[in-house]
Amino acid sequence: MLQNLIQTMDTEFLQSTVMRAAAILLCLTVHETCHGFAALALGDPTARSMHRLSLNPLRHIDWLGLAMMFAAGFGWARPVPVDPRYFRHPKQGMALTALAGPASNFLLALASIAVSRWVYIHGPGGVLGSLLFEFFLYVLAPLSIGLGLFNLLPIPPLDGAKVLGAFLPDRTYFTLMRYERYGMLVLLALSFLGVTGNLISGAIFRIFELFFNLIY
Repeated sequence: MLQNLIQTMDTEFLQSTVMRAAAILLCLTVHETCHGFAALALGDPTARSMHRLSLNPLRHIDWLGLAMMFAAGFGWARPVPVDPRYFRHPKQGMALTALAGPASNFLLALASIAVSRWVYIHGPGGVLGSLLFEFFLYVLAPLSIGLGLFNLLPIPPLDGAKVLGAFLPDRTYFTLMRYERYGMLVLLALSFLGVTGNLISGAIFRIFELFFNLIY
């Protein structure tokens, strides 16, 4: 009996790990793909020409960012290439393109809660009615909210810095972007110190609660 219990626990752990990995990949993939579509809508075909307008997660994975999503709950994907020279207003175009990523994560979280409600009410059989699928949806929502919030932090190279840049004078904006390569080191340090987690975890819960109350 003990051996059967251990096997059951191992199976459940494996299933939950796979569902969490699938949720992380979906969050990151949707985020980056929406950056590309926003840029294309504003006149920049760079992402399309480099085959980054894709829901194939292998086109977007940054292995360090993926590891951080597992370890800390906050991470990143390989950035979609954007050429602001195609935009009529480069700073504003970059801000809208950047904002598309976090916005897509909040919409994905809303969609996952809406689907979970439909499954709960109608209770279909098969995969859609499984507890495993419901677990996937409830993992997906807070992860997606967390990724959206994390990327809104005004630290280069995150999306929040580009959104903030639309409201800054050109000189200040380009000075901020000049330090983009050092921003990742700052983010890693803040993540390991638990600063980003402390800042965002409460906001994740409040937004999840808001979305849940809206849907249910």
